[in-house]
Amino acid sequence: MDAERFERCRSSIVGSIRQGSGIGTYQEKTLHAVLKDYYAPAKDMQEISVGGYVADIFTGSEIMEIQTGSLAPMRKKLQSLLGQYPITVVYPIPRVKYLSWIDENTGECSKPRKSTVKGSVYRAFSELYKIKPFLHDPNLRFCFPYLEIREYRLLNGWSRDKKKGSMRYDRIPAALLDEIRINGREDYFGLIPEGLPERFTAKDFGEQIRERKEIAALVLNILHDLDVVERCGRSGRYYLYRISGTDF
Repeated sequence: MDAERFERCRSSIVGSIRQGSGIGTYQEKTLHAVLKDYYAPAKDMQEISVGGYVADIFTGSEIMEIQTGSLAPMRKKLQSLLGQYPITVVYPIPRVKYLSWIDENTGECSKPRKSTVKGSVYRAFSELYKIKPFLHDPNLRFCFPYLEIREYRLLNGWSRDKKKGSMRYDRIPAALLDEIRINGREDYFGLIPEGLPERFTAKDFGEQIRERKEIAALVLNILHDLDVVERCGRSGRYYLYRISGTDF
């Protein structure tokens, strides 16, 4: 992680008028553009055609994909390219978020308000689930940058205050706070929190990571599939888990 370099990349893009000159740059959003500049070793490695697809970054030996939305559309690309190149998926986590609303009629933008929700890598597992069959591939890696984000939404939703169902206009990164890298199965063990009992449920896991039981259960589903945790019985309606490789 290089916070100073991130700030240089951010400053060069935010507030500027970008004119796309390569494949895939049309209507590129700010968050995607900043992350692409930050993770690309050089500009001439961006938007490169590889195996019939366009890679956000291609170093000649490795692909990096900046994904700021759903991971589901990546399935075909992963199916085609994982056998040829290591692919690192960069999936940003809004650790701190400030939200502003834009009135489409007047152009007026509200003052930013800090969200009470803190993003975490565990919430990204709902996206990892969409590409679950590929998670075993040693060529698939992940980078989760924790960011402070300024999010702008249009007041065009269906609710009375026009906020529910509204469209996101843009997300602008303000700072790089941290970064989590997953380069293989062993790195998933680092996501298991300390303080768990020897055998634990999704509820126990959720309490330790401070997330809802539903999120914890999804994380454990994937960690079980990766043989990071194993099921060792039941407690009522719930599975009991233990860390793989332990024998109590």
